[in-house]
Amino acid sequence: MDIPKYDGNIHPDEWINDIQRYHELRGTDEYDSYYYLRTAIALVDSNIISLPAEINSFEELSNALKEDISFTLFKCTNKRLLQSLKYIPEREGGNTSKFISNFRKLCYNSEINDIEEQINYFYRLLPNNEYYNYFLTEFFKRKEKIKSMNDLVKVFTEIVTDETNLVRNGSIVALKHFATGKYLSSIDNLHYKTGSRYQLVFAGSPEPDPNALWKIKFDKELAIYNKTSISLQHIKSGNVLGLYYKTDYGYSCIYYKSPITELTEGNTLKVFT
Repeated sequence: MDIPKYDGNIHPDEWINDIQRYHELRGTDEYDSYYYLRTAIALVDSNIISLPAEINSFEELSNALKEDISFTLFKCTNKRLLQSLKYIPEREGGNTSKFISNFRKLCYNSEINDIEEQINYFYRLLPNNEYYNYFLTEFFKRKEKIKSMNDLVKVFTEIVTDETNLVRNGSIVALKHFATGKYLSSIDNLHYKTGSRYQLVFAGSPEPDPNALWKIKFDKELAIYNKTSISLQHIKSGNVLGLYYKTDYGYSCIYYKSPITELTEGNTLKVFT
């Protein structure tokens, strides 16, 4: 292991910890520790950083390095990098583990140690737009659980895991009827013999099969309760689930009834492009 020179582009404590770990691996004694302190001082780039004449411990060396203007510049640079960091969801090619690692490293380098300040920075790094703000919303809901950096990582890991299981625009779904436990199904070219005579839908198998698969479509990335228009397109036939009706002479809508249940007839309609 080579000990690098200190030029202000690494946190002083990290640099000193690396040196001390190196000594521990070599099993140094008290004399050697003093020798390695002298070596560490000699490795500080004197063209950039001026040290006091007397430094008698690694703690004093750390304090001296932190008092130099180079450390102020280092912290400010890392704060700007932290502010420009953005979380990219994994489904869009992002890497959650790398993002968290970068966030923690930049907080350390910036000496942002207060958890409330860390939460405020993290909150601003999450996606937030008209069509997709799940991470931001969920983080805000759960932030009361966060008392430490470890809590922050744990909570966000849970959010990411939950997000992978969400139904979103374009997801393939199967819809289970609560009362019967059967799945909403449709078969291409199987039509009502009365009423609209369109392709029918029915409660089919208790297990989802290819006839029970639908593509769900929202006008946003995720559905918002009571505010999102939803459509279902049958995978095998390509038809869209709908209600077909006719109008009487007074232009009122008359929905066809199912021949079995006497409820409103559900059917699938062709999609023309």
